[in-house]
Amino acid sequence: MRLPQKMFRIDTYLGPGEAYHVVRKTLPDMPPVLEHSHDYFELMLVEQGQVHHWINGLEEALERGHLVFLRPADRHALQGAPGTGARILNVMFRTQTADHLVARYADEVAGRFFWQSGQLPVTLRLQGPQLERAVNAMLTLQTSHRGLARIEHFLLSIMTHVLDAGAAVDDRAPGWLIAACRATLEPRVFRKGAEGFLHVAGRSHEHVCRQARRYLGLSPTQYVNRIRIQHAAMLLAGTDRALQEVVADCGFENLSYFHRLFREQYGTTPRSYRMRHRAVRPTDGPV
Repeated sequence: MRLPQKMFRIDTYLGPGEAYHVVRKTLPDMPPVLEHSHDYFELMLVEQGQVHHWINGLEEALERGHLVFLRPADRHALQGAPGTGARILNVMFRTQTADHLVARYADEVAGRFFWQSGQLPVTLRLQGPQLERAVNAMLTLQTSHRGLARIEHFLLSIMTHVLDAGAAVDDRAPGWLIAACRATLEPRVFRKGAEGFLHVAGRSHEHVCRQARRYLGLSPTQYVNRIRIQHAAMLLAGTDRALQEVVADCGFENLSYFHRLFREQYGTTPRSYRMRHRAVRPTDGPV
């Protein structure tokens, strides 16, 4: 589909002192009359329904939970699929904000999310708690003071907390890699570490490593370890199991290695993490 093009500019949407703009919009089911690019970055989430998305000369179908990391040069247009009540949440922010984040947190985000090169922007599919967290974070952002600190905090939260374990994978990744990522969420797989991931992938070690780097931004070992450490954090916060038992349940044999990985991912020790989350754990009933 070839449509007239238009450039949308961030200053059209921002008031004095504002660093971002949030839109919650029900999409019409009429075909679009133009496609547009931007001078800003845009995070788009399909909150409900189905969306026809024309992006950089191609057409794709988006469903509830699809999260798209749109870059300024991406050209796109949207249409709600008839009868689905398609609704999206959009967060728009300046290129300077993106530049600051990728410079400050290059080890974690460079080459991923908004900064992945390629014809199409990164598109992830969120489900369950991930989707709920993303929607809640966007709606909170909509009613907050629209300052620079708020948008930076939100974006870091989306890229590290909502997508914490790297469990979301680009829908355009090979089917075998998507299936392997989903299988690796199972304890019987992630307890075996990278070996378990490679086994369910069913491809050569070199090929899996190349594709994991391309679509996950991580090696198989790094990907599995993120999932194992997130599982450990869940057990530490939600149970009274001994640390050694938690470590074993995640498939680690070396306690010091586990401590190092946990601190890298959560910025604190397992013991401190447990104490902090116990302090905020809700009571089981009325006081």
